[in-house]
Amino acid sequence: MTEPTAPARSQKAASRAPESPGTPATTPGPVGPPGPGLTEATGNDQSPDTSVRVRGLVRAFGARRVIDGLDLDIRPGEFVALLGHSGCGKSTLLRVLAGLDRDIEGTVTVPRRRAVAFQAPRLLPWKRVWRNVVLGLPGRADRALAERYLAEVGLSARASVWPKTLSGGEAQRVSLARALVRRPDLLLLDEPFGALDALTRANAQRLVGELWTRHNCGVLLVTHDVEEAVLLADRVLVMRDGGIAHEAVVGLPRPRDIGSPEFVALRTSLLARLGVGDDAEGAAPAPAPRGGAAEEDPRVPEPADA
Repeated sequence: MTEPTAPARSQKAASRAPESPGTPATTPGPVGPPGPGLTEATGNDQSPDTSVRVRGLVRAFGARRVIDGLDLDIRPGEFVALLGHSGCGKSTLLRVLAGLDRDIEGTVTVPRRRAVAFQAPRLLPWKRVWRNVVLGLPGRADRALAERYLAEVGLSARASVWPKTLSGGEAQRVSLARALVRRPDLLLLDEPFGALDALTRANAQRLVGELWTRHNCGVLLVTHDVEEAVLLADRVLVMRDGGIAHEAVVGLPRPRDIGSPEFVALRTSLLARLGVGDDAEGAAPAPAPRGGAAEEDPRVPEPADA
């Protein structure tokens, strides 16, 4: 069974959001159809231990390999966060898993039921909020179904309004409801909180954690925010040079305390892997004490210049 496509004007509206160079615009529907190298596992075909399995993935734009021989496994119900600098291929990998980018080499196995929430909510302005939630689902638009998922994100009272009346945080919650209404086995989140202010982002992070616990689906979160990754994920991956350069198992009890020594230590370690902080990989060595006397106690101030 193939996923239904959105109407032509839906495609036009969705293409207004900026995309990475060389990648096609996408519709606000759940995912694209499978292509060469992409296998949708369903029923007995899906491993009980692996929801996502990627082997030897290559995605090139011209002569540049943005993804180069990448391997990845995500277990059913596992929350994985993907960190990396801009341009390292994080969003490209997410689009491949969604079936939105099919010009690939290697093998990719994903659940048939999957959905995507992007940084831009991509709501159609000429449709009421509830109709945006069920957009692309087969059959007649079901308002009761839309309202049930809007209630999960705290927006049941906003079902009949136009998208232009929503705040940024509300629009992003509608986007989450639209993804969850498809009952995905894999939820793909492409920096969904990047455009939100700090307070709204913190509330959205807490909501996503609650929804993940409730729905028990696998999640891949692409983010630049190290604290967000440690707060939400079971595992954190650092992407560099087209592959997975580092993996950290979080292993902290939930809900997580961002001020705990264990949380701070893991955040600091991941920042170092990304080249941030005094312990960063490749960081310049600390300067020698003034005067070259290594045995000097740095706590003792030197005399002021005359």
